[in-house]
Amino acid sequence: MKYAYTNQKQIRSAFWDEADPMNGSEITRRKLSNGDFTTGTRSAFVEFVDMLYRSDKISEALACRVTL
Repeated sequence: MKYAYTNQKQIRSAFWDEADPMNGSEITRRKLSNGDFTTGTRSAFVEFVDMLYRSDKISEALACRVTL
């Protein structure tokens, strides 16, 4: 099967492209002082990855290992 995204960099790029119009108040590119993103941003990323997997745009293996 040919997937739309085949590596983590492509998924992160697609997430940030989609994130701006999704919910600007909770999703931010700004990291917290400890290097982590806000809870809203991390939750949105997990939902985004799940959506990609369920719509067969990424493999299960990639869905399991991708990080923000």
